Amino acid sequence: MNLDHDTCYRALASRDARFDGRFFIAVKTTGIYCRPICPARTPKSANVVFMPTAAAAQATGFRPCLRCRPEAAPDSGAWRGVSNTGVSHTVTRALALIEAGELDGADLAGLCAKLGVGERQLRRLFAEHVGAAPNTVAQTRRVLLAKQLLHETQLPLTEIAFAAGYGSIRRFNEVFQQLFARPPGALRRSKAGDRSAGPQGEVSLLLRYRPPYDWPAMLGFLEARAIPGIETVQGDVYTRSFCLDGVQGSVSVCDEAQSQALRLIIRFPNLAALPAIIARLRRMFDLAADPAVIQEQLSAACPLMEKLTQARPGLRVPGSWDGFELAMRAVLGQQITVGAAIKLAAKMVAQYGVPLTENALYQHGLSHVFPGPERLAGAELAALGMPKTRAATLSRVASALLANPQLLSAGASLEEGLEKLRALAGIGDWTAQYIAIRQLREPDAFPAGDVGLMQAMERLTGSRPNAKELSERAQAWRPWRAYAAQHLWQSLCE
Repeated sequence: MNLDHDTCYRALASRDARFDGRFFIAVKTTGIYCRPICPARTPKSANVVFMPTAAAAQATGFRPCLRCRPEAAPDSGAWRGVSNTGVSHTVTRALALIEAGELDGADLAGLCAKLGVGERQLRRLFAEHVGAAPNTVAQTRRVLLAKQLLHETQLPLTEIAFAAGYGSIRRFNEVFQQLFARPPGALRRSKAGDRSAGPQGEVSLLLRYRPPYDWPAMLGFLEARAIPGIETVQGDVYTRSFCLDGVQGSVSVCDEAQSQALRLIIRFPNLAALPAIIARLRRMFDLAADPAVIQEQLSAACPLMEKLTQARPGLRVPGSWDGFELAMRAVLGQQITVGAAIKLAAKMVAQYGVPLTENALYQHGLSHVFPGPERLAGAELAALGMPKTRAATLSRVASALLANPQLLSAGASLEEGLEKLRALAGIGDWTAQYIAIRQLREPDAFPAGDVGLMQAMERLTGSRPNAKELSERAQAWRPWRAYAAQHLWQSLCE
């Protein structure tokens, strides 16, 4: 990755927050790497090297700064939406899998098998686009998550080690001794005593984002689509239930604008699943987005997008917690209103959802977890009050996902991912594009046939386009058509 030394050094000297998370500063005289906003005295230009990622800095032998805390930097979305080539998609998918803990209990061969590439090719792609090997990225993620938990929680060191993905306390201690020349406990600033997560595994921590973040729009979108018993919005807090590997839990999310972060309260008894939960939430709340880049490019595309992006700076594209759940929602929403689709989803949950067994979760207004594909594949869903053809599509999607758990994972390109979805009977372009936006996290997906988008264009321009005309106009919005669609949808709420 090309990082111009003089430009980066000027950003460092000015403590320009716009560059936070886009690169890191490795100081050769101290062996420490920092964020561009680090309050420490600015080192001489000759003594610094600029790195594209924290993993690249760590791979070169530098250790994280204890003052600016690199683990608190917002995620960089620099590799997303840059192109639709197989290379960018492979790296993006690999990073997402690593963030979810793919390399914590498996070797590189397993990751490559899921990506459909060879180990040598993946290492080459990571060297080119990330600046570090896949295993180094995974190791850096573990270190930075453990360091965040040390600073932001009072969890005992044993619980932190397993929550961050370390297989043993010994290995956890060894890594911190190697990096910081001190045990993990010495990095903890708070003098308060340890406080275990308890049987529910309750953990509170922050996930940083690059401001601005339009939390009211995100919350409004989720509230309008909240399935009773599964999700609630109370005040400015979103809460939902979930099930991972047969274990039930819940998560609450609210915005802490002063910290430029979302506050999470995760309740899950297996702390080893924390990296996977965090990865899902980052995707669901679109925390890797760079709103300045997206706004700049959309604003330059046409006056309409310039007006919309200036009205809602920091608008994110909501993702999904679970791919199967999102696919069911998308099929239920075919050719009916959002409200009607939610009523059908509520009936489905009441009939086939799994009741929560942990009484403490009920106090948050939750009662079930969403049914899995094994419960819906052979169910008589037409009895819920939907057309038989739609019920059949729901059952086919459930059966297909049971047969191929990777069905709802991103392809090597946007078009490949769409083709894989459209191959299922009953899944048309609208449904495939909607799944691509919210589950595959494709920033350039665009459901041109969406009635809401056509209504928004008519309201904004006085002329209602058809799907072909809207698709042609949207070419100017690439590679951020999903964000353009979100702006159009949002305009209907105002």
